Amino acid sequence: MQRQKSFQNEKATLYLVATPIGNLSEFSPRAISTLKEVDYIACEDTRVTKTLLERFLIKGKLLAYHNFNERESSEGLIALLKEGHDIALLSDAGYPLVSDPGFDIVNKTIANGFNVVTISGPSAGLHALIASGMDVRHYLFYGFLNERTSKAKSELESLMTFPYTMIFYEAPHRITNTLKLMYEVLGDRKVCIARELTKIHEEYIRGTLKEVLGLDDLKGEIVIIVEGDNKEKVIDYSAINILIEEMIKEGVSTKDAIKEVSKVHGLSKNEVYRQYLAQKDQGF
Repeated sequence: MQRQKSFQNEKATLYLVATPIGNLSEFSPRAISTLKEVDYIACEDTRVTKTLLERFLIKGKLLAYHNFNERESSEGLIALLKEGHDIALLSDAGYPLVSDPGFDIVNKTIANGFNVVTISGPSAGLHALIASGMDVRHYLFYGFLNERTSKAKSELESLMTFPYTMIFYEAPHRITNTLKLMYEVLGDRKVCIARELTKIHEEYIRGTLKEVLGLDDLKGEIVIIVEGDNKEKVIDYSAINILIEEMIKEGVSTKDAIKEVSKVHGLSKNEVYRQYLAQKDQGF
């Protein structure tokens, strides 16, 4: 077990700093002051980050940290932390690690006993979610689907019966195919497409997957909010119990048979057991 009291020790710290997703006025005073105080700033694209820093009169030693050098760069950042330097990690927009690099350095920082502290800020996924008009009590952030259509289809198939609102990211050149694939796999359900969030061309398109098919003029960063599966399932427990009885006849214990059938059919083990006992009492 490891306990981190972020502001009650003298250890070096890796700050995960969320950056504006469009509107620069959303950059918090805390984020700005943190970037002014750290010794190094590791970022996804030094050109993008340099422009941001110049806007807020921030001077810092920039280090490239992206998907192509993540493992090697992590070792260098750990060495700097061991020397007592505080480091800020940034992505081009939004939170580091969320569909962006950073997982490797965070885990290595934790493993080496240094502080990991988040500096909060804008998130495209949450920004779109709460304005979508869909249920926000429970949700899944999925991010980008696989670039290969076959794998993306498999990913969506695994989400067909997921009951909660889902958040996806998508690029403009893939949006038409992705919406078509979602409609084919998930069926017609509510969707909200949010693009260019916090920018002058911010747009929300709310409707159903069938209604948005054919949209081909969407540009900029895109978030897709999709309704979860809210269809009530009719479960035939008589058929379930027959399967359990067949497994028992083959030598499987009642407990293991119920456990296996519940797992295969995605059902509550306790409910399957209750239904099994109830129908057995009735002499099914």
